[in-house]
Amino acid sequence: MSSRNIEWCEKDMDSSRSLCCILLLVLFGISVQYQCSASGIDANETALLLVNASEASARKMPDTLFGIFFEEINHAGAGGLWAELISNRGFESGGHNFPSSIEPWSIIGDESSVIVSTELSSCFDRNKVALRVQVLCDSKGAKLCPDGGVGVYNPGFWGMNIEQGKRYKLVFYVRSQESINLSVGLTGSNGLKKLATVVVVAANVSNWTKVEVLLEAEGTDPNSRLELRSATKGVIWFDQVSLMPMDTYKGHGFRKDLFGMLKALKPAFIRFPGGCFVEGGWLRNAFRWKETIGPWEERPGHLGDVWNYWTDDGLGHFEFLQLAEDLDALPIWVFNNGISHNDQVDTFHVLPLVQEILDGLEFARGGSDSKWGSIRAAMGHPEPFDLRYVAIGNEDCDKTQYRGNYLKFYSAIKEAYPDIKIISNCDASAKALDHPADLYDFHIYDNASTVFSLANHFDDAPRNGPKAFISEYAVHGNDAGKGSLLAALAEAGFLIGVEKNSDAVEMASYAPLFANNNDWMWKADAIVFTSSQAYGTPSYWMQHLFKESNGATLLSSTLQANSSDSLIASAITWRNEIDDNEYLRIKVVNFGSSTVALKISISGLEQNSLQSFGATKTTLTSTNVMDENSFEDPKKVSPVETLVKQVSENMDVVLSPYSFTSFDLLRKSISIRTTTTASGLESSF
Repeated sequence: MSSRNIEWCEKDMDSSRSLCCILLLVLFGISVQYQCSASGIDANETALLLVNASEASARKMPDTLFGIFFEEINHAGAGGLWAELISNRGFESGGHNFPSSIEPWSIIGDESSVIVSTELSSCFDRNKVALRVQVLCDSKGAKLCPDGGVGVYNPGFWGMNIEQGKRYKLVFYVRSQESINLSVGLTGSNGLKKLATVVVVAANVSNWTKVEVLLEAEGTDPNSRLELRSATKGVIWFDQVSLMPMDTYKGHGFRKDLFGMLKALKPAFIRFPGGCFVEGGWLRNAFRWKETIGPWEERPGHLGDVWNYWTDDGLGHFEFLQLAEDLDALPIWVFNNGISHNDQVDTFHVLPLVQEILDGLEFARGGSDSKWGSIRAAMGHPEPFDLRYVAIGNEDCDKTQYRGNYLKFYSAIKEAYPDIKIISNCDASAKALDHPADLYDFHIYDNASTVFSLANHFDDAPRNGPKAFISEYAVHGNDAGKGSLLAALAEAGFLIGVEKNSDAVEMASYAPLFANNNDWMWKADAIVFTSSQAYGTPSYWMQHLFKESNGATLLSSTLQANSSDSLIASAITWRNEIDDNEYLRIKVVNFGSSTVALKISISGLEQNSLQSFGATKTTLTSTNVMDENSFEDPKKVSPVETLVKQVSENMDVVLSPYSFTSFDLLRKSISIRTTTTASGLESSF
């Protein structure tokens, strides 16, 4: 039987390496005999994992190692995490011109009873488009309106999820030369099922007037719509129509179920708002932070032309910073550096953009008496946000103006905020940068085999100088499907490699985070949702098994197997915040089609420090490697936790084919953990 050692002893662990290797050879021989004769396991392969749990061989991993990356893609924010139910609330989705597109708004009534158009008559300077509704019928006379009146309706983002007993705040601006008598309500998708209705009567609305209405649902329908109707002849103008659930997270505007799924991951950081969304296909459509702050009615919105949909920018610069704070995560702001996919600002002319970013930093970090900090305070957050990281651009390293522009931003930011860590777009894992940086960005999207093999990509990366920020990683293409077990296993193997190289890697985040099931611009994603449902893909559940790694202690481990290319393992110690117990966690990915009999041998522990109870085994696997989760079976591929009955420093375990297994062994007993399911993991926040 041929075998090959995969040595993961860290570079600063030379003192224990010789002993590890001697023990490895001896114990592996014992292991093979024991597995074949004593355990009775019908395993195709055998392997040995040596774990050195001594303090001398251990290394603390970064507190920031694993986080999340939010990009406005797949309607992740608009129609997703941001709970606004109205799509195209300002009638601006055709751009700030005339006539404008009003989609998905639609007309109630026919051409003989109502005429709907747009015009540039809004009271808001930065979004001038307003909706003009001319009612041709009346409640009396020869031309009677149909029952309920005529007008317009908005179905939201592929249907609004309206739930019985819940309240929704409707805000809109209206103007008319005559008195108005409006019926505003929530109905089913065809307008027949009435869920909530309020009549708005006003005698003097010749000037733009803000109307606020609280609607309480008397029924449930995940495909509801908002209707604005009138049965009074005349002309009515509408603008800036918003409908928000009253039960968003802390009232901050985040959809509770989706926010909860993020919180459950315990992310150390959140990178935002993109991605290509930051760059834009053209600079005129890039994300500009100043246009996303202040009252929501005054935000102009913009076309995300890379992913080809309009955003009203209710989820703006302030909200992203608030999201990070609510998640107890560090914000990482990615800003445009004067470069899009198709045009660039010459370095000679980039200084106005530099000042724009300095203003954005003052908005986040400045005192409430500063120019931009006072605007943040007026929005409800007098204290500064904890912004420590910024990324200059996204995937722009090969652009002709990048280095010149980068240096302008770098110098100005470091002069004003020397503590801020700056992330370059240029990869320094194999070649040194030709410009200063605190971190460098690294992206990987590939097939499953390649992603798994990249677990050792950072083995030879420099330990001095800028650290790696793997801000986007995922299996992509046929192997990914809409989120397969195969993809999750490859990514888990890659992240084990990240743990082992966490002296060269400071951060890592999966991408993309969200996908609305009605708008798959990119597959696969961590979380899939509709207006009323959500589920985590196997890649989402895989990340749950790494959320305790932030700030944990990495132990030296060596794996020997006769199929070493398909196995990878790591060992850490971590403290459970719930029961305050300390655990030794061993994670193993079996990326092969064979069952593996694994012997785990642990050395370096204090005497009797490994308890015989309270240990658990968590496994992520399924009957088919291409299995996916779905709304019908949302946890088909999700972690299953069981108790480990026999615990010792020498353990024999079985790894299923194509599986990710995590063992948590109790080190210092204070209380006993109970086993959990995927539901328990998800709700643990």
